[in-house]
Amino acid sequence: MNEDKKYERAKKRVEEIKGFYIHFFVYVLANIGIFLLNIITSPDELWFYWPLIGWGFGVLAHAIGVFGLGGLFGKEWEERKIKQIMEKMEKKEVKKT
Repeated sequence: MNEDKKYERAKKRVEEIKGFYIHFFVYVLANIGIFLLNIITSPDELWFYWPLIGWGFGVLAHAIGVFGLGGLFGKEWEERKIKQIMEKMEKKEVKKT
C-alpha cells in the first residue's frame, strides 16, 4: 500500500474516532442539562433517565461501529496502550539522563 493510501485510511479512521468522541461529549453535556432541568422543574418526578438510556443505546451503537465489539477494551486496545505507556516511560528515562 502506498503512502497516500495509508495516509487517507489513517485520516478517515481519525475522523471516525473524533466523531465518536464528539458524540459522546455532547451526550454527556446534554444529559447533565436534562438532569438539571428535571431536578429544577419537577424534582418529585424523575424522568431524566429515559433520554439518558435511549440516547445511550445510540452512543453504544456508535462506539461499536467505530471500535468494534472488542475494540473498546479488547486485545488491540491493550497492545496500543502498552506501547503508549512504554514510549512515555522511555521518554521520561531519556529526560532524566
